Amino acid sequence: MSEIHFIVEEAPEGGYVARAVGADIVTEADDLPGLHAQVRDAVHCHFDADKMPGVIRLHITREEVLTA
Repeated sequence: MSEIHFIVEEAPEGGYVARAVGADIVTEADDLPGLHAQVRDAVHCHFDADKMPGVIRLHITREEVLTA
């Protein structure tokens, strides 16, 4: 695997939650720098050295609700 993708959402209670696409990895943190560290750590724990993806991509989504 050369890349792994994560969908990142703002958590209702604050902070961020990242879920991997195609792998069973979920992690969270209070801020984006903390999330970067958590995602790297989770990927290193999940994959053996010979299967480690070379690139981690974060797709950060944010929902906004507007009233008319």
